[in-house]
Amino acid sequence: MREGGRPYVLTDGYVEFLAVVRYLFCFPYRQLEGFTRALNRLVPRLPSADYSGLRRRILGLDLSLYESLKLSGEPVVIAVDSTGVSVHKAGGWVERKHGEKKQYVKIHLAVDARTKALALLVITDGIHDSRAFPELLRKAERRGRVSRVYADGAYDSSKVYRLLEEKRDRSRHKAP
Repeated sequence: MREGGRPYVLTDGYVEFLAVVRYLFCFPYRQLEGFTRALNRLVPRLPSADYSGLRRRILGLDLSLYESLKLSGEPVVIAVDSTGVSVHKAGGWVERKHGEKKQYVKIHLAVDARTKALALLVITDGIHDSRAFPELLRKAERRGRVSRVYADGAYDSSKVYRLLEEKRDRSRHKAP
């Protein structure tokens, strides 16, 4: 609870979203608290939360729907993509009045082509998708060996191709 005011209000949907993020990416509660603070810096309308309050709320949720998303240890085929979320104040009035460019927060996801989310990366719109790809791939590889990648044209760059070729060559030269 904040001093001298109302307690922070977290909607049930937001808590469930955070629970799924924690479950899929194996975040400890303190790291989840930091994740909410980072989201709050990018999208001020999303409240940050303390780890003990999150823990209490998450323990009351039924996460059995997400059991099928657990790791299997087998090589995975991933699909990567991103989506932009508009971040603006006053319904866009500031942008219309002062000519400022609307800002977006980009959410990049790497998912197992069959069932599960493997990696999540939140950045601002100033970073091109192909520059975010190495970090997204690194996070996905923590969850299992990536055998193939599907991506749209936003990730089409020589650096991405070079990175994937280097990974393929290294995996071929490893002893079984």
